[in-house]
Amino acid sequence: MGVVLHYVTQALLLHENLNLLGCQYGLFCAVVSSLLPTSFNQQPASGCQLKRANASGFTSAGNILIGGIFPVHDDQIYPDTSFTEQPVQKVCQLFSLQTYQRLQAMVFAIEEINKNLNILPNVTLGFRLYDSCAVMQKALEGMLWILTQQAGPVLNYQCQEKPQIAAIVGPSSSTHSIVLARILGLRRYPQISYFSTSPLLSDRNQFPSFFRTIPSDDAQSRGLAQLVMHFGWTWVGILALNNDYGQHGAEILQAELAQSGVCVAFSESIVTNVANKNAFHIAQVMKNSTANVIVVFSNDANFVPIVDELLRQNVTGKVWIASEAWSTSSLLSKKKYYGILAGTIGFAVHSGEIPGFSEHLNNVHPSRTPDDVFIKGFWEGVFGCKVLDERSSMSSSGNQTQMCTGAETFKGFQNSYSDVKHFEISYNVFSAVYVTAYALHGLNACKLGKGPFIEGTCADVLDFQPWQVLHYIKSVQIQTIDGARQYFDERGNPPAQYDVINWQLDAEGILQQTRVGSYGSTTTLQQSLVIDVGALQWVSMDTQIPASVCSASCLPGFRKNTIEGEPTCCFNCIACPEGEISNQTDSIKCHKCPQDHWPNKKQDGCLLKEIEFLTYEEPVGAFSAIIVILLLIISFVILTLFILHRNTPIIKANNRLISYILLLALMMCFFSSLPFIGYPSTAKCLLRQATFGISFALCVSCILAKTIMVVIAFNATKPHSGLRKWVGSQVSYTVTSVGTLVQILFCISWLIFSPPFSQHNTHTKVGKIIIECNEGSQVAFWCMLGYLWLLATISFIMAFLARKLPNSFNEAKFITFSMLAFLSVWVSFIPAYLSTSGKYMVAMEIFAILSSGASLLFCIFLPKCYIIVFRHDMNTKEYLMSRGTVNKCD
Repeated sequence: MGVVLHYVTQALLLHENLNLLGCQYGLFCAVVSSLLPTSFNQQPASGCQLKRANASGFTSAGNILIGGIFPVHDDQIYPDTSFTEQPVQKVCQLFSLQTYQRLQAMVFAIEEINKNLNILPNVTLGFRLYDSCAVMQKALEGMLWILTQQAGPVLNYQCQEKPQIAAIVGPSSSTHSIVLARILGLRRYPQISYFSTSPLLSDRNQFPSFFRTIPSDDAQSRGLAQLVMHFGWTWVGILALNNDYGQHGAEILQAELAQSGVCVAFSESIVTNVANKNAFHIAQVMKNSTANVIVVFSNDANFVPIVDELLRQNVTGKVWIASEAWSTSSLLSKKKYYGILAGTIGFAVHSGEIPGFSEHLNNVHPSRTPDDVFIKGFWEGVFGCKVLDERSSMSSSGNQTQMCTGAETFKGFQNSYSDVKHFEISYNVFSAVYVTAYALHGLNACKLGKGPFIEGTCADVLDFQPWQVLHYIKSVQIQTIDGARQYFDERGNPPAQYDVINWQLDAEGILQQTRVGSYGSTTTLQQSLVIDVGALQWVSMDTQIPASVCSASCLPGFRKNTIEGEPTCCFNCIACPEGEISNQTDSIKCHKCPQDHWPNKKQDGCLLKEIEFLTYEEPVGAFSAIIVILLLIISFVILTLFILHRNTPIIKANNRLISYILLLALMMCFFSSLPFIGYPSTAKCLLRQATFGISFALCVSCILAKTIMVVIAFNATKPHSGLRKWVGSQVSYTVTSVGTLVQILFCISWLIFSPPFSQHNTHTKVGKIIIECNEGSQVAFWCMLGYLWLLATISFIMAFLARKLPNSFNEAKFITFSMLAFLSVWVSFIPAYLSTSGKYMVAMEIFAILSSGASLLFCIFLPKCYIIVFRHDMNTKEYLMSRGTVNKCD
């Protein structure tokens, strides 16, 4: 018995799984189902099914189908429900020409794709289009009709195996899309809405297979808030539908306005489940409010009763800010609404081009599309005649209604169907179809072994799973004709792009919806609003921007102070505290000037502080630059003189190459003072101390090498001296290299771990900004100088001890003098450097560099130059090797 129960349980579970698969696996389903009891393979009896009407719509055959749900009728009749008898079926009314244009955009897109040999070759797309009548129940029926492909859909059954449904386009309402997306998301059926803007639909955890070709209300609400702030309105009303679209849009808008100090005078909801939409109450609130600007989140059909009531109560002079759902409405552009809605400004979804679409719309005719179940209502709505079909007759049509002949033409008709200037939503439908087609094209082009699925497998374009199409939709990108890109981000949203629309009366007195600007986002964080204010036309044909404030504006120099118990936009004006300014009207708070400015007396602006740094135009800077040039010229002349007389004894003595290096190093020292003059940029700050330190390290190392060689050379002449092996140029090069290398390594470490940088010092001097170099690490700076002092001190001590060596030309004396001058300069530099600031501190360091370098240049090289130029008799080997003077007569 237990075994039997086990197999029965397994059979039930397997049958349930087959139901979940929707009988889409052909032979496998048939074979496995045949193993189950007969009762398991039967659909539920009619008595076990929910009461419903058979669904029908506009269909077209194809290898693959794309579903579409459109509110072809904008409204419904609301019958009284007494619950004493079975409720009657809801009857649709108000045939929407604008929505029918959107439906035709889907038909046109599929026809174009089927003609295009570059997209899905050998594959024909078909469609199943359904009228939701803007009713949740019918939207659900339409979804089931599309998925199950049955007139009387049964949940979880699809008995027609082919063709498969690739995606569902629609519905338009966010509330309807949320319900459908929860169901479609269970099986990962792709859903692409062309008009659902609720931010809730961006939640990929709840709606994993939902996409849309219209931006989310997140972007629109932020943009509308920027629009309000752009015109300085601080006292506004909000009117929103009582559904997800309206309430979430109003919620985000209020949050954005609150952050910017804009107050909401009132927030009312349009009740959609009653015929009058609560119009009387809403009109009374607007009439009694002092807010002249009202933001409306609604579609046109639900907003019409409100406008009618406003017209009846003569509520005029308001500025209406329209959401994208009604900003281009032809229903509200009727002449009777001109006095109320003229001057409306709002957002419209940016539209691209659809070549050939206008011709397609004009070619629509009942004889060409007999399967179009909507064309009868369309034809009657456009031409005001009666179309005869199987269900109607001449007698039933009445004598007062003109019969349609079929020869009617669209020429001369101006309505929302033929208006191709504002077909933004139709373009969204068109894009949704193309996105699906390109996703299927990518699926069809997959190569086995390189596919995106397990082990590189691909899907069959004629036998795929919904989640496989979903994978390709996520990554599809379309380049539109006008150069824009159509793609989806990780939340299924397209790039946000809106046109700013203004409702203007033209010369003929017709209300036109004119583009006056744009709003868009390149990223989720960066939005831009551009409006041509001069092109705007406000209520009563006025070009002056209307005011909508609770309190008079605060002038610059004052800030707003809210009144206790009142909204923040009802305020007093108080002067800014000392040291702060407000340079705008209606400033929420005062702020301090930038660090390079001070407040003026009126506290409505900032005055520029005086900037201080050592420039070439100042006497000190110019004089320093001249001295640098002179010292460089002198150094170059001495170097040239030494090279020309390189073979003379005075030059050859004590390693002439070291002398050349020393001269070049001194030239580098002089040149290193130039970066201290001029604007202290970050690059200068990085280089000037390091260049100065390395240059002087090379100089002092060369001098140290010379001193050591003088001592070694003299002592090596003594008998049995062990210093003879050290006589040679290698010792000089080694000392010079090691002494310089230590400084180089230290400076590199300094620049890596704590590099100097440019900074603005606003604290040292009142009213001035000292632009200076922050050395990064003061310890590193003083260690660099300390190393130079160490080298100089060693050179000084050795030269001092060797100053009395018995030579005719004792270079140690001059080295002693040069080191004494060098050390004296830098010892006096310390207190002078620490006691000054700003440009004088820089000038002090330049002076120390030039004076210490000049002392080395003159003390070491001028005596030799004197001998080379004026005392040829002393520039001999005999004189230099003697212990006294040579007889001038020899």
